[in-house]
Amino acid sequence: MPANDRKKSRATLLDVARRANVSRATASLVLRKSPLVGAATRQRVEEAMQQLGYVYNMSAAGLRVERSQTVGVVVPTLKNPFFAELLSGIEAVIDAAGLVVIMTNSGDLVDRQSTLMRRMREHGVDGVILCPAAGTELAFLEGIAHWGMPLVQVLRHVSDEIDYAGVDYAAGMHQAVDYLASLGHQTIAFAVHGSIHSAYQERVDGFRLAMQAHGFDASMIIRVPMQMAQVAGSAGLLFEQSRPPTAVICFNDIIALGLAAGLYDLGRSVGRDFSLIGFDDVTDAEAMRPRLTSVSTAPVAIGESAARLLLDRITDPILPPRRAVGPAVLHVRQSCAPPDIVMA
Repeated sequence: MPANDRKKSRATLLDVARRANVSRATASLVLRKSPLVGAATRQRVEEAMQQLGYVYNMSAAGLRVERSQTVGVVVPTLKNPFFAELLSGIEAVIDAAGLVVIMTNSGDLVDRQSTLMRRMREHGVDGVILCPAAGTELAFLEGIAHWGMPLVQVLRHVSDEIDYAGVDYAAGMHQAVDYLASLGHQTIAFAVHGSIHSAYQERVDGFRLAMQAHGFDASMIIRVPMQMAQVAGSAGLLFEQSRPPTAVICFNDIIALGLAAGLYDLGRSVGRDFSLIGFDDVTDAEAMRPRLTSVSTAPVAIGESAARLLLDRITDPILPPRRAVGPAVLHVRQSCAPPDIVMA
């Protein structure tokens, strides 16, 4: 048989898809070992490949789709262990799909974020998972959309027209307030730090609404420094209020760990005469004694969801915008107790 005839008779991916009774996109996902394809479908596609003698020409495929087999991840900081857990979830899914993750941090600065996104584009990444820096404007994300670059927002959102993976922060805050109220606490503070963004606002709004639902004063929102060592030194702020709180909910576990140290220095016993709740429930929180009660936001699961959204977006750029918002769950441990009669 002439070479040209052999070339024409070679099975295509579309032939495989038709034989397996799936879409071409699904057959492509099987080739890239994507976890998005079920076992039964994967087996059917692989059997069709074998029956048709399909051979995957990786170099030709790369030229056709112009893909680098890499995805970018941009987060605001690498100092918070939460982001390490988020990345592990992203990498698990991206690795299974045969792609590589390029990660960097914006320092929560919009100018640096803009530079990093241009670099991602220059390196030809197939898509980006972005935790938008505080102050990110809608026009910035719309500009990325005009590039044609697949994009997923994670943890923080700016645009409803772009895929988003996150968690129900407000529901987690409600659980924390409800639990403290069930113990008898009425004067509850919320310790926050950092810049204002959607995740910040959702937690603050959730705290206020939950406090108001119980008829409690929702105004005790206390700002503490960013560094854990400095957070410890700010614990005294809790007791400078006109009516000192008997409990505090923290914006994240970093604040909780810092305040725990500061409360110890002030002679307060966490879990006995003062109650403390963290947020995020990262693995490092297990090092605290008494063990920290914290609202779990499941960063690994969020990372997995963000990665799946991005792989879907890369495969089918015209999908409608989607949201994957996971539940927040309060994990009760040892850092809370009923309030004392009165705290001086």
